[in-house]
Amino acid sequence: MDRRTFLKTSAAAGAATFWGRTVFGAAEESPNYTVALVGTGWWGTNILREAIWSKRVKVVALCDVDESQLGKCAAEVQKLSGETPKHFKDFRQMLESAKPQIVICATPDHWHPLVTIAAVKAGAHVYVEKPISHTVKEGQAMVKAAREAGRTVVVGTHRRVSPHNVAGRDFIRSGKAGKIGMIKCYVNYPGGGPEQPEENAEPPKALDWDMWCGPGPLRPFNRKIHPKGFRQFLDYANGTTGDWGIHWLDQVLWIMDQKYPKSIYSTGGRPIKGKPVNDPQGQTTDAPDHQIAVYNFDGFDVYWEHRQFAGNQQDKSENVGCYFFGTNGVFHQGWKEGWTFYPSQGKKAPQHMDAQLHEPDQQNIRENWADFVAAIKENRRPISDIEAVHLSTNLALLGVLSMKLGRSIQWDGEKEQCVGDGEANTLLRREYRAPWKYPEV
Repeated sequence: MDRRTFLKTSAAAGAATFWGRTVFGAAEESPNYTVALVGTGWWGTNILREAIWSKRVKVVALCDVDESQLGKCAAEVQKLSGETPKHFKDFRQMLESAKPQIVICATPDHWHPLVTIAAVKAGAHVYVEKPISHTVKEGQAMVKAAREAGRTVVVGTHRRVSPHNVAGRDFIRSGKAGKIGMIKCYVNYPGGGPEQPEENAEPPKALDWDMWCGPGPLRPFNRKIHPKGFRQFLDYANGTTGDWGIHWLDQVLWIMDQKYPKSIYSTGGRPIKGKPVNDPQGQTTDAPDHQIAVYNFDGFDVYWEHRQFAGNQQDKSENVGCYFFGTNGVFHQGWKEGWTFYPSQGKKAPQHMDAQLHEPDQQNIRENWADFVAAIKENRRPISDIEAVHLSTNLALLGVLSMKLGRSIQWDGEKEQCVGDGEANTLLRREYRAPWKYPEV
């Protein structure tokens, strides 16, 4: 048996042993948690599907401001479980009426804080998607609410439980890669030329657009925003850095056992897509088509990059992940292709471990859900606990903040504020659109 096969087989056996009582043993137990989903789009349905497959939940409610999305999700629930959960448009009414024990929050980013805080205050445990918040201060309020309510809150950073990511973390922490001096995190996807505006339109009758915008600005409805496009609009998300960056920057904190950097510098823009458009006639996205951010930690530096153009042959391979540059070689932590270590001594063969992912999404939501349910039962913090992922979310948010300012910022991680920089500190929060109230710490 070669080393590649040995690593793959050993990791699979280890994962089966580790997750046995919560994943494979779960089917023997009757449903023991009522669950509600807020945000019934394709990703929320992915998460709910894994929850149903765990055989540990009864779906009691679905909530969405878009009835067309809600209907598709309801049909999927009926097919998988035979259940007919109640439908809601307002998450507050859902919490009061259905009283779920678990709430899955898979809304656009700008809704994560209010839904999560309301859910834990209502007594529910929460599975919230990443990034946990749109601004730093919202994340602080979410952690505080979860702790005060004594509720378990897990985040959808499922790479913390992916077998090959766990094994890769062990490899680096064992010292086999040597001392790590630099880390590069990246997501590069091909794209086209200048972006053309999409015409604004009347919202579909099935969609409550005012409620969709919620605490964010009320922009004209545009199909570039909904469905699925919101992440490239800075009013509701934080671009690719907030979407993909959180996954890989989270890997850095998790693997390197860090909490926060000392300083951040970022730059980026739209030289390919062009100047954003937002007028009565139409809109383009407004997030950068590329961004570079540098994070300075004690003992090493982290470099983040993304771009949405210049697709090439290299990008047809693993165009996402982290490179850990150590004194013994280079370690690549990837997604679909697992991890690979390239020793600095040329005569030594690379070491590799394949990924172990689940269809249809090629992720490890299943393991994250299993740990979440186990954490509730055992009254412990889950592996992807909200407090830890709040710190990872901060990395992404601070990178975007620095880019907006056009300069570096010094970060006091203990106080969670920019050092001697009132202008930067004002961007750690934002005003909500009435009648919504910004959550205070």
